[in-house]
Amino acid sequence: MSNDNKSIHEFDFNLICEYFSSVERQGPGSPEVTIKALGFIDNLHSNSKIADIGCGTGGQTIVLAENTSGYIAGIDLFPLFINLLSENVKQKRLEGRVKGVVASMEELPFEPEDLDLIWSEGAIYNIGFERGLKEWSNFLKKGGYIAVSEVSWYTEKRPKEIEDFWMDAYPGIDTIPNKIAQMQHAGYVPVASFILPENCWTEHFYAPQPEAEKIFLKKHAGNRLAEEFVANQRHERQLYHQYKDYYGYVFYIGKKI
Repeated sequence: MSNDNKSIHEFDFNLICEYFSSVERQGPGSPEVTIKALGFIDNLHSNSKIADIGCGTGGQTIVLAENTSGYIAGIDLFPLFINLLSENVKQKRLEGRVKGVVASMEELPFEPEDLDLIWSEGAIYNIGFERGLKEWSNFLKKGGYIAVSEVSWYTEKRPKEIEDFWMDAYPGIDTIPNKIAQMQHAGYVPVASFILPENCWTEHFYAPQPEAEKIFLKKHAGNRLAEEFVANQRHERQLYHQYKDYYGYVFYIGKKI
């Protein structure tokens, strides 16, 4: 296996999907953080319509359902993720209120001004923060809310190694003040923003991965691309521990004007 770390863009999406289907969360977060962000949302009721875009296997979708009384559509491009969400929905007996939908965040299956709340934890980067905020606004009612978590710089300057890594992985990364300005420019009143605690990375995202890696590598023994993908994930973890003072995930909550 090469010692050179590949860009995340060089790996097959199906391989990435398979790997992350074996862990509860596909990005940094926690139930506590989901509930905290939800606390900034007003006027939800039993008929509210909520979309969790890029829901993955639905860890946060279930938390949303357990802490609201409306209807939730979990949207993800990968059928494997939606199947796992649907299994969790059945186990929690939430079939009447939560539905998994296979769809692209670029072509959402909603009518204009159909939604009371749009949620997206660690996924809006797939379409881009600014683009997502602008396009998804069309599906929100006036006075509706959007709540997204997004990787952001904590500082104006940072070491070259971590700057290069994130500029390759996600060129849309920016500082917190600039992200808030982008939200305002997209037609929202910025209601709140807060940094996700370190345990959202270490405990809830990274800690389960070594066991998942063992299973993944055993299944794909001798597969160079699988080995390189695992090496990429390990490299990302090492960078986080080394440079966590410079970046992290931030929740941004806005209200449509």
